[in-house]
Amino acid sequence: MATVLIRAKLSQQIYEALEGMIHNCRFQPGGRLNVEQIAKELGVSRTPVWEAIARLEREGLVTSAPHRGAYMAVLTHQDARDLYELRQVNEALAARRAVIHMDEATLTRMEASLPAQREAALAKDVMAYSKLDFEFHGIVYENCSNPHLREVLALIKKKMRPFNVYIGAILPDLYEDHVELVAALKSRSAERADAVSLRHIQRMIDEISQQDDNLKNSVEYRKAV
Repeated sequence: MATVLIRAKLSQQIYEALEGMIHNCRFQPGGRLNVEQIAKELGVSRTPVWEAIARLEREGLVTSAPHRGAYMAVLTHQDARDLYELRQVNEALAARRAVIHMDEATLTRMEASLPAQREAALAKDVMAYSKLDFEFHGIVYENCSNPHLREVLALIKKKMRPFNVYIGAILPDLYEDHVELVAALKSRSAERADAVSLRHIQRMIDEISQQDDNLKNSVEYRKAV
């Protein structure tokens, strides 16, 4: 029994390590996961790495095939729109609830993150901004005082990780939404927090739709179909 428990613990640790790699954008959508290299890096055999990959595959983050290996999944534009629509409704609810439950110290922490976001937005540094954005929204989730809502939002964001879209052009607008959301939370305006959150996610939905239309209108796409 002890051996089984130790192995289960190891498999969980490898799973969490791979989750961290995915969160830090080590693997791009469609990119290969080098199992041998990962196993060597983590100091384990390939077996627990494959066990963790199988779990990530069940969650839709990874795909694998015999004799081909494991790859990051690739979300379609429609999948991404569907997920953002779910996130839009639930995130607005989280923001409304955070107006009531967020304390002043947490608001100060959110506000303190804005200068770094502004710098990343102006530089169009999507990678840096995305990490700051993830932390910023995470604070709202943590303070919605609804564990079930937090779980839903965490699952949605997790499923969105295989999606790759360039958002450099709208980073300044996304940043301004964050500024306004902090102001709404500070003024304890649930209505304003709700409106800002809905608009914020709608920007992403519109950008995805625009890029999808551009792709479908491209010469290469028309030749392919």
